[in-house]
Amino acid sequence: MAATTAHERPGTTAAGRLGALARAELTLLVRNRTSLFVTLLMPLLMVGSIGTSVDRIGAEKSGLTLLEAVMTGGVGMVLVIVVYLNLVPAYVARREELVLKRLRTGEATDPEILAGTALPSVALTLAQCLIMVGAAVAFLDVRAPRRPELLVAGVLVGIVLLAALAAVTAGLTRTVESAQLTTMPLFLVSAFGSGLFVPLEVFPERVQDVCALLPVTGVVQLVRAGWLGGGDPGELVRAAVTALAWTAVSVFAVRRWFRWEPRH
Repeated sequence: MAATTAHERPGTTAAGRLGALARAELTLLVRNRTSLFVTLLMPLLMVGSIGTSVDRIGAEKSGLTLLEAVMTGGVGMVLVIVVYLNLVPAYVARREELVLKRLRTGEATDPEILAGTALPSVALTLAQCLIMVGAAVAFLDVRAPRRPELLVAGVLVGIVLLAALAAVTAGLTRTVESAQLTTMPLFLVSAFGSGLFVPLEVFPERVQDVCALLPVTGVVQLVRAGWLGGGDPGELVRAAVTALAWTAVSVFAVRRWFRWEPRH
């Protein structure tokens, strides 16, 4: 067998490329104090706001205890903040700095570039969800997840959905600064219409039917059913179908319209 010449190099693996992209993105995240605040501290502040909101309307109206409403809403809030709110400016910044354009000239595929950028946020999301569930069960006398498979499925689908929605929103966002505006519609709609701040059960039935079709609602319903148990099988199927449908539409939109070049 002929010896390998000095100019021949073995190709990198997908795992190696993802790891390198994730390490670079984590370094940038740690250096950016604003992003670090959004990722680590803002979810805790929002959980406190959820408690105040639920306490005012009365948790008993939703059939949940105050802690159950706060903790299940808190998991959804972690998903929205750490994945969506953090990734939109990250994608925009890398695009405007020509990082994405340069990465496309290498071996990494488009999905690998987007996934590698998202990996630190995904890891932090999983860690915060685990800590939240563990702390609630160990110290706050909240019951352990009744159907952990549903809870895990809800979190994983939520991560993919919100990462895809972040990429879609980034395509519509001109600058990092304007990301604060372009992310607000989904954040507010999810916070008040998907059961994060206010359980849907307190709304009139027609409003509940409309809110059930929102992107994050299905994820929140799966998380709640997984943690607290119960839930009508038909409603759980509808929640799963809604979440997966939004995920498929979002992934299609990213493949079709994501912008890799700076917006001028």
